[in-house]
Amino acid sequence: METTYFGQPGAANLKQTLELAKARAEALGIRDILVATTTGAAGAAAAAVFQGYTLVAVTHVSGFSEKDAQELLPENRARIEKLGGRILTCQHALGGVGRAVRHKLKTYQLDEIIAYTLRTMGQGFKVCLEIALMAADAGLVSVKREVVSIGGTGQGADTAVVLTPANAHDFFDLKVHEVICKPRL
Repeated sequence: METTYFGQPGAANLKQTLELAKARAEALGIRDILVATTTGAAGAAAAAVFQGYTLVAVTHVSGFSEKDAQELLPENRARIEKLGGRILTCQHALGGVGRAVRHKLKTYQLDEIIAYTLRTMGQGFKVCLEIALMAADAGLVSVKREVVSIGGTGQGADTAVVLTPANAHDFFDLKVHEVICKPRL
């Protein structure tokens, strides 16, 4: 298995990321797919590509960008669901209450230190692991089976990995088996 490296991060890599992720899922017989999505555009694109798979689109929490606001657009939610995808909106595994401590007390907590460490492999890489924790905690994927997890840098998707999820309280049981694609840093 060869890793694909993109010259730049971001949404321009969405189509190729989804194609590479699907090819690898097919090769490995993986049926569970996770995709991070903010407005739902990447989630809707993934839902179209991964029809017949178990697809979970993981969104930002409400209030992430502004109080009471949900960034997932209703038309994208409808498209994801129409194509058979499920949507997960919940607390970020690596930046919930710890982020509140940082904002209030100006000090970092363990979850955000882990997030910064994972970002050394790229923002999308961190996102792939984080959404796997979130989906496992919600019971939407098994911690006993490999999944393909897709994340990105800003908008779109530019990173895909094969991993075995873990619950957040068992974080160190999460295993990254393969990096399918990512931006070169």
